[in-house]
Amino acid sequence: MHSVEQIMKRHALAQQRKDNWRQIYEDCYEYALPQRNLYDGYYEGGGAPGQNKMARVFDSTAINATQRFANRIQSGLFPPYGSWCRLEPGPDIPEERRIEAQAALDIYSEKMFALLRQTNFDLAMGEFLMDLAVGTAVMLVQPGDDVTPIRFTAVPQYLVAIEEGAHGKVDNVYRRMRMKAEAIKQHWSDAEIPDRLARMIEDKPTEEVELLEATLYDADKGDFCYHVIWPEAKAELLMRRMKSSPWIVARYMKVAGEVYGRGPLVTAIPDIKTLNKTKELLLKNASLSIAGVYTAADDGVLNPQTVRIAPGAIIPVARNGGPQGESLRMLPRSGDFNVSQLVINDLVMNIKKIMLDDTLPPDNMSARSATEVAERMKELAQNLGSAFGRLITETMVPIVARVLYVMDERGIIEMPLRVNGLEVKVTPVSPIAQAQNMGDIEKVMQWVQIASSLGPQGQMAIKTDGIADHIADKLGVPADLRTSPQERQQMMEQVAELAQEQPGEEEPPME
Repeated sequence: MHSVEQIMKRHALAQQRKDNWRQIYEDCYEYALPQRNLYDGYYEGGGAPGQNKMARVFDSTAINATQRFANRIQSGLFPPYGSWCRLEPGPDIPEERRIEAQAALDIYSEKMFALLRQTNFDLAMGEFLMDLAVGTAVMLVQPGDDVTPIRFTAVPQYLVAIEEGAHGKVDNVYRRMRMKAEAIKQHWSDAEIPDRLARMIEDKPTEEVELLEATLYDADKGDFCYHVIWPEAKAELLMRRMKSSPWIVARYMKVAGEVYGRGPLVTAIPDIKTLNKTKELLLKNASLSIAGVYTAADDGVLNPQTVRIAPGAIIPVARNGGPQGESLRMLPRSGDFNVSQLVINDLVMNIKKIMLDDTLPPDNMSARSATEVAERMKELAQNLGSAFGRLITETMVPIVARVLYVMDERGIIEMPLRVNGLEVKVTPVSPIAQAQNMGDIEKVMQWVQIASSLGPQGQMAIKTDGIADHIADKLGVPADLRTSPQERQQMMEQVAELAQEQPGEEEPPME
């Protein structure tokens, strides 16, 4: 158990470590995700709803590339309204019971995805992956009501400070949040409201209250302590113990010794800022080329303060030539800013390549075959590199474990499942994973062809049942469409019995 003072002190230290990343993350959000940028002072009251957050953005390449990055990852790993993973029995399940266990787990998987289709998971995942492009993404998974059984909230990482526990896992999460005073009791029905806050709720129900959510891991009991604190009065409104953390924290890539992640935007930000500055200078040069800069002689006829330079305007002057020079003439410029054209295309290509936006075919090309689409998905997985594995371990597996926990808590499933990789494991069946599985299947089929060509001895090396089960597992075929080993044995016995019961052909009589 932690006191309120200890929690607030730990949050202050975590926030101090988070502030070291402010400049890196602020640049990424300003130029690539301006609409989700809270580093511009908006949260502290420096802005208003509906404010323009793109005043310093002159190029949309990074904005579009980030959205395409999030869309590609979502369609490749978490396709909307699709089944992107499969629950499979782990090594602790005996081999003879694996198909039976798989049939039961398939029912759980169907229930889970039917439930996810009723929630806002696809919407929250899109926002979650856009934050992941910066480096660190945070999602809150909470129980809902009968209409929306589970609520997913993509929390801007600006509001969150995290602490790592053993083995680099994020155990403690702190979140700053603002809420209308009247909504506190609605959000947490079991919250203990201090007298001062109760008076505020009664007198100023619409005034926003700054709160602190803290989810801390208790290593002694192996569960999590959830606290809601009112920092202004150092009062604890709520404390709960939970077996599962509601937070999903993912890092795109993490350097040893660091807690927060570094995404592709961190790599691309030098090119993004250079491109943005080049476009800014190009636009300024274009405005000079269109309007021009002029010098005006104050000769008593031309008034420089009132002269208007516009198409079709007539400017009275004393003379346009002569020994005294022109009364109005264009100011010569040093030259055109043509160097920008040499670097803009290279910068755009580099940004798209870093954001994995260079492998899509042009819109005017013909339709792609299934094989080409699979190869492109395989290429995307290769380009993701270690981030692909981190997306599985820090995003997919925790989301599935949390959703199953909430389903068990609400009585939607009959028994809890331990998603620990030994009893139950999560296997991706998304397009990216299927592209990799098809490569494994091709290797097996090539080996079968080679073994079959070696004659009877090679054919004896082929275990047909094992190959069929292996391919079915790779393709994610439901267990209710496959026969179990017991059923196969019964079928073989029936075939043998039928063969014995068939009478032999009668020999022709001897002449």
